[in-house]
Amino acid sequence: MFTGIVQARGRVAAAMASPSGLRLAVDPGGWTHKHSPGDSICVSGVCLTLAEPPVSGDLIFNAVPETLSKTTLADLRPGSMVNLEPALRVGDPLGGHFVQGHVDGVAVVEDLCTRGDHRVTIRPPPDLMPYVTPRGSVTLDGVSLTIARVDPAGGVFDVALIPTTLNLTTLGSLAPGSRVNLEADVLARTMVHWLRHYGGTGLQTGG
Repeated sequence: MFTGIVQARGRVAAAMASPSGLRLAVDPGGWTHKHSPGDSICVSGVCLTLAEPPVSGDLIFNAVPETLSKTTLADLRPGSMVNLEPALRVGDPLGGHFVQGHVDGVAVVEDLCTRGDHRVTIRPPPDLMPYVTPRGSVTLDGVSLTIARVDPAGGVFDVALIPTTLNLTTLGSLAPGSRVNLEADVLARTMVHWLRHYGGTGLQTGG
C-alpha cells in the first residue's frame, strides 16, 4: 500500500529482457530510504518487489509479462526517469490517498495547458471512465492527484499540477501523446464493481 506521494525520482540504469519478463535496474539518486530485498516499492505507479540487495547502488526489480502488458514499464530505456515511493508503514502520514500499485491501464495525455494553472487532459481506456469522478482521486505514474474536470461524453478528464509536483516528479515532462500508468481510486473501483454486478443498476462501461 502506498499514498501517491513520490519520495524520489530514479533513473533507469538498465532494462534487460529476461525469460521471466524484464529485469530493471534503477539508480535511486540520493534517495536515503533503507532498502532490503523483498521490499515493495512503487515504480511510476507499479508495485514491484526489490529482487536483491542494491548492486552498485541500483535497485533491481523483475517485471513479469502480465505487468508489462498493462503498464508502461516495457517502454523504459536506460536514462528514463521513474517516480519512487516506499510502501506505507503503520503510523506514516497519509498525504495522498490509498494507492495499491495495481495499475488499471495505460492512459494518454490528450492536451496540456500551461496558461494559468498547469492542466493536463488525460484520455484513459474507455472502460476506466466510470471510475473517474469530479474532485475524486486518481494515480498517474504513481502520483496522487485530484480530478479537476470530467468530460464523460469526450472520454477525458483534467488534473491540475502544482509547481511542487512538476518539480519533484516525472509529470513535469509530460507532453501530448505521453503514456502514463493509471490507477483508479480503490473506493470508486469497488463501488462501480458492486453496482455493476450486484446493484441491479445496469451500469455500462465506457462512461
